[in-house]
Formats: sequence, structure tokens, C-alpha cells
Amino acid sequence: MSELLGPAEVRALADRLGIRPTKSLGQNFVHDPNTIRRIVRDAQLTAGESVLEVGPGLGSLTLGLLAAGAVVTAVEIDPRLAAELPVTVRHRAPELADRLSVVQADALSVRALPGPSPTAVVANLPYNVAVPVLLNLLAAFDSVRHGLVLVQLEVADRLAAAPGSRVYGAPSAKLAWYGPARRIGVVSRSVFWPVPNVESGLVRFSREAPPAEIDRSRVFAVIDAAFAQRRKMLRSALAGLFGSAVAAEAALTRAGVAATARGETLDVRAFARIAAELPG
Repeated sequence: MSELLGPAEVRALADRLGIRPTKSLGQNFVHDPNTIRRIVRDAQLTAGESVLEVGPGLGSLTLGLLAAGAVVTAVEIDPRLAAELPVTVRHRAPELADRLSVVQADALSVRALPGPSPTAVVANLPYNVAVPVLLNLLAAFDSVRHGLVLVQLEVADRLAAAPGSRVYGAPSAKLAWYGPARRIGVVSRSVFWPVPNVESGLVRFSREAPPAEIDRSRVFAVIDAAFAQRRKMLRSALAGLFGSAVAAEAALTRAGVAATARGETLDVRAFARIAAELPG
């Protein structure tokens, strides 16, 4: 991986393009080659694997993924960065350029991609939309079997949290619908430009069979209602979904869940049992 971008190369490339990272796009570019090597290693990719990268920015991680043998489809919302990424790869690693496809699009709404179906997601996700982007990709691409994402440390903890944890919430339960996740490391703020105000964390996840044969949207509706006011007991929190607190309590009893429980104590299988009781 001798062609990875370092701090000087990242700043020079950004200056040439007139790029100033923006908070609105959640842009914080990794400029440390050792961090890139760590991400690629911990992603546990196989040779020739089809990888979906979101927010490639100036290309630091893209180059690392290509050097590791991946076939990369990169989704970039910024048209300047999307146009420049193939140029950067051709310049720094011309022998790898034919394994890169770039899609200029918003990862929050992407539903289809050119080339082979991705089997892995590896990305330094935009800080401000990391959770909805990850959940959208898992919903849109059933082919994705595993992945590794770099997110704010607080978000990493939330994504990997177990029921009963102080930070367990809707993102934790929704990601658990797809499969297990765990935080596997912390990344210093010093490896980013601009330097963010928080540390970051790496979350590795894998896809398993859904915990129940029920429409995902119904389960997610229950999760959202349960955590909308997380201190409420479920019979009150779910009253709107079931028509009344009395109906919600009856549904919870049928699902084997205490009506006085709170959402933060339930795993995704319990949410699925409750969703199976929804009317209609």
C-alpha cells in the first residue's frame, strides 16, 4: 500500500480542487496511512470481494481497499470529489483503476449500483448521517454480508450496544435485526482533517437471517415507538400503534412481554414478537 495518501497529499489535493470540508456533509478525511491499513485489515475482506464504500472523499480508504484486492464501488455525494476520485486512483495506482466504479449520489437514497452486487460495506461514514446511511444500505442491498464502518465513538457504542445498556436505543435494535455488531477499536481524532471534536470508533457487523418472519418495517415501527419516549412503559409508548394503552397491554401479554417493561430492556426478537401483534 505504498501509494496511500498522507497528510501532505490530502491537503495538496484538497487545495488543488478548492475543497474545504463541510460539516453539512459530515466530511472529515482520514490522512493517516496506518489507520487506513488498520481499517482494511480489520474489514477481513477476501481477494476480489465486491466492496461498497460510502463517502470516499479524497480517496485515502479507496486506495487501501483497492490495494488489498477489493473491487470497489464508491458512492460520493460531492460532485467534485466524485469526479476526481478516478483521476487520483489512475495517478497513484494505475494498475488498480479498472476495479473502481464511482457513483455520484446520496447514500441515504441509493437503491441500485452498477457492477457486481456488494458483499461488504467498508466506509468512513459521514458523521452527521452515519446511522441512517448504514441502515439504508443494509435494507437496499441484501447481498451485503458483512462490513466495517468508522463513525463517531458515541455512535459506535450505540450501534453495538446490548439491551439494558445505557446507550442501547433504536439504532442498536435496528442494526441487530440484520445481525450482530461490536465495537472493535477506537480511532484518534488526530488522524482526521479537519480534526473533529470527538474520537471515533470502528464497528464490525455481519448479516444473519432475520430473527422472525415478519415485515421489517413493522418491527422498526415498534422500535421507533418504544424509544420515542424511552422512559415510558411499553403499554403507554405503544398505545398509538395499537389504538389504546389497553390494546397495547393485551398485545404485549400475547407477545410474552411485560406491559410495564421499557424498550431499553428488549432485544430485537422481543420487538419482532410485539410487531407480530400489530393490527392489519
